[in-house]
Amino acid sequence: MRAGQKISLWFGIVLILSVGLIHVCDAPDSFRDAVYKGWLFYLNGAGALVAAVGILRRKPWGWNLGFVIAVCSFAGYIASRTVGLPFIAAEPDAWLEPLGVASLVTEGLFAVLFVGTRRLFKK
Repeated sequence: MRAGQKISLWFGIVLILSVGLIHVCDAPDSFRDAVYKGWLFYLNGAGALVAAVGILRRKPWGWNLGFVIAVCSFAGYIASRTVGLPFIAAEPDAWLEPLGVASLVTEGLFAVLFVGTRRLFKK
């Protein structure tokens, strides 16, 4: 494995674990909005952990799962601020919540890394 691949692998693991940790930290508060939202946040954390293990073992499904988690989380954040979620009104004034911003940054970085690593690992 080349140095660039190792760096990408570990950066991917750190990013997806960060996405999961952010959601697990916010899960207890999310139960107040809607029970399903709290459980989705815990599932996000569990899925991120599974994805990290897959990435560590150099399995393509780990990267794919991480990408799905990152993109769906990103889309959920956008939806929650614009149109709202089922049984939860939109929160247009909550765009700059610290955990939300951290989540968007880590999810976006993971998605960019995912696209970049597809080319790096195919060579």
